Amino acid sequence: MKFLWTNFLLITSFIFAQIQTDIIKPIALTSGKTDSILISDLFYSKNYDVKFDKNEKVKIHYNKKSGMIKFTPNLDASGIYLIDFNLGKEKYSLITRTKKLKEFIFKFKPGKNYKTLTLFGSFNGWDRGNLPMKDENGDGIFEAKVFLEPGRYEYKFFGDGEEIVDPNNPNKKPNGFGDFNSIFNVEDDSDKKIFLHVDKFENIKKQNKQYENVFSFIYENQKDGNQITKQNIIALADNKKISTDKFFIKENKVELHLNDVELKKIHTIRIAIQKSGNATNIQSIFLKNGKIANNNNFLWNDAIIYSLMIDRFNDGDKSLNKPVIHDSLSPKANYMGGDFQGIINKLNDGYFNKLGVNTIWLSPVYDNPDKAYKESPAPHRWFSGYHGYWPINSFNTEEKFGSLEKLKELVSTAHKIGIKILLDVVANHVHEENPIFKEHKDWFGSLYLPDGRKNLRLWDEQRLTTWFEPYLPKFNYVNSNEAINFQVDNAIWWLKETNADGFRQDAVKHITNDFWRTLTKKLKNEIEIPFNKKVYQIGETFGSYELINSYVNNGQLTAQFNFNLYDVALPTFLDRKMSFKSLDAEIKKSFLIYGENNLMGNIMDSHDKNRFMAFADGDLDISQWSAIEEGWNNPPQVDNEISYKKAKLYYAYMNAIPGIPVIYYGSEFGMTGASDPDNRRMMKFDNELSDYEKQMLNDVGKIINLRKEHTALRYGDFLTINADKRIFAFVRSDFNERILVVLNKSLIPQTIKIDLPEFYKIKSVKNLLYNETNLVEGNKLKIKVNELSYNFYILE
Repeated sequence: MKFLWTNFLLITSFIFAQIQTDIIKPIALTSGKTDSILISDLFYSKNYDVKFDKNEKVKIHYNKKSGMIKFTPNLDASGIYLIDFNLGKEKYSLITRTKKLKEFIFKFKPGKNYKTLTLFGSFNGWDRGNLPMKDENGDGIFEAKVFLEPGRYEYKFFGDGEEIVDPNNPNKKPNGFGDFNSIFNVEDDSDKKIFLHVDKFENIKKQNKQYENVFSFIYENQKDGNQITKQNIIALADNKKISTDKFFIKENKVELHLNDVELKKIHTIRIAIQKSGNATNIQSIFLKNGKIANNNNFLWNDAIIYSLMIDRFNDGDKSLNKPVIHDSLSPKANYMGGDFQGIINKLNDGYFNKLGVNTIWLSPVYDNPDKAYKESPAPHRWFSGYHGYWPINSFNTEEKFGSLEKLKELVSTAHKIGIKILLDVVANHVHEENPIFKEHKDWFGSLYLPDGRKNLRLWDEQRLTTWFEPYLPKFNYVNSNEAINFQVDNAIWWLKETNADGFRQDAVKHITNDFWRTLTKKLKNEIEIPFNKKVYQIGETFGSYELINSYVNNGQLTAQFNFNLYDVALPTFLDRKMSFKSLDAEIKKSFLIYGENNLMGNIMDSHDKNRFMAFADGDLDISQWSAIEEGWNNPPQVDNEISYKKAKLYYAYMNAIPGIPVIYYGSEFGMTGASDPDNRRMMKFDNELSDYEKQMLNDVGKIINLRKEHTALRYGDFLTINADKRIFAFVRSDFNERILVVLNKSLIPQTIKIDLPEFYKIKSVKNLLYNETNLVEGNKLKIKVNELSYNFYILE
């Protein structure tokens, strides 16, 4: 009884401490606009008896019954503000980040009458209905007002079902569907730099034999000068304010002093400077047992994910090879023999460790039908369930992959060599053969809409109810809590049964927020709290930043794939005319939404995307979203050596920026492919690779291992040094090191001069790839970067 009581006290104390360990991410707001968020999405607690303090810049209204908080910044509010609140006897603070957006008016004078006319584009997730255009003064010119931040946007007009390119904007690009999108660039006119820099960390022994930990920062403000007071400092230890008496200011240098006892109680320190309506970046210091995070610990910031399709990776047990028999089923859409044993074999022979990855995302492991099914869109090809996304049994593995015991062995083998496993959860639907559908049809929605149309692949129009295929019944989570509880419990069962470390969540935007909240709450209660284990969940959503971000918080998902950043990065690296300035602006935009040290997944390609090499080698146009017929009739192959250089350059970028890099199997050596299923070819190893592929595999391994070995690339800030049509240079700094990354996408070598911040006091830089040293004179660095090349320098 004593043992049980002790454990109860430990668990109870951990529950109350959750608000301290679940860091409340900054809330992005717009001046003068009301935004709402559910309090349980901010932090986990046994109760939400919260009282908010009044704030002179942001009005807060909390409805305790609904749990909804409304934030309304003043029209003059700009920058970072702390919102203070009490929970029980404890005082906490959360960060709001308020931005004044520029107003832009899009105009269109149609040549004919439309019943409805709207504006749509990348700024609203291509929603054709939520930005109506109006002719208020009757002059025949229709207008729509949009508030935008710096970045590159694509858009069109939409009139009575017709998509219309802006006739008055000559800047356009092919959209991959036989038409064009208009392009609109919003430049960042703030040419004055405002930044909070990491300076140094010191561990000073005091007279009383205690140690004082001193974190020093440099405040740079080229606009309003560098003088600040303690009142300009915004600082949190986890979710609590740090007392101003812990800070010391000398000119533009800010020092934070904490003793060892204080430091051991903290997981994350966040600090920023707010002055005259302008805020710096937010610096984050990640701590483990009172020490600055390093290579001897694992936080999810350290993850480097490898995504593989089980059936297409490695055939380790040929006795399981039983492809589906069907006269219209192409081998491309059938089982190819990959299995759990094949992955175990590659774990044991060191493939993943050598590559540098430390997390593997497995495609779905569920049992799938042993039949072929016809796809709805023309030309109605036949497919098997090789991919795992057609579950006919929610509690058993696909026999062609191996048994449940073999899956457990896979997870155990991975853990022994320091690799974590993510399971792919299919929560949106089951296959019609699944007993759940036959026994609980009331848990599922209807294939037909009230108007008689099939509710099939209406991704945006019927986002929460649309079916993917007639043989894949869609759960109706809107009207069935029983369905939610069953699928949530099933996901947790898989995690407990296999001892996996987290989930990749499929089709997130087609599932209600209530589902994700129920799942995450149960994960906290049944796994995270009792076992002190942080479960990572990364989701898949195609849509606007607002839609994607609505699922990313402490109450739902840890992260999602950053498809919006990918959509800008891909043309930036492959279109010589496109400047890195657009990509830099998009990176900064993602910081404002997800945070500088976010856990979003950065991709180069995926099982739902055309492979990068197909674009790089010219087999596909970079605007092509879909290339299904090319994959079936004229599958890409790599013909040009230069394409491997382009891919390695992208890998250098992806492994150097904030967020988590996601490596799609085969891309590490330059596998090409058009749309599904051509982008899911069988993996190749060793002597199956060409000399170019072997060289790329070796070089990509070096890039990934640089990220794995250097904390600044995983925890550091992001300071842009140069962004133009040829060169992208930036510095990542944490309290362990500073690393300069230089990318050259030009087809000729570039000699560049880089001005490093004077207060960095850099004397030399060392190339981490080539072990070369360059001297820095007067804070100026002159280096040569080869064509289509990348360099990582440690600043000394």
